[in-house]
Amino acid sequence: MQEQNYAKHVMFVPMFHLVLFAIILLSFVGSLVNLYQSWGDHQRLYSASLITALSLALVLLFVFTRTFPLGAQDRAIRAEENLRHFALTGKLLDPRLNVKQIVGLRFASDAEFVELARKAAEESLPQDAIKKSVKNWRPDYDRI
Repeated sequence: MQEQNYAKHVMFVPMFHLVLFAIILLSFVGSLVNLYQSWGDHQRLYSASLITALSLALVLLFVFTRTFPLGAQDRAIRAEENLRHFALTGKLLDPRLNVKQIVGLRFASDAEFVELARKAAEESLPQDAIKKSVKNWRPDYDRI
């Protein structure tokens, strides 16, 4: 992976984010069209309904395939950054920080981490503003 910075830290997998998503979305739309056209034909209605249900299941699977692992990673990052803050200051992170802010703080070097965490808590900085405030980027190559 190339060197990370604010402009190049998002992981984008074209075969997943574009190709697979497009195939699933087009299949779902096609199944809805098929269901609509089969509405008066009782011989086709069951099959069309089943295809629509399976297509909807694929859409949900696609969404949950991303959200569940990211939620687990956010919890792990929160624990790691809390430990890092404790190692640097002897105190846990400010409880006013939400998970998204803490995830943004993970890119800050140790030299700027404590001050940026304080500023983020006091000013309720959003994740993107925190990332833009990082001067010495600490890459995270494990996030998916």
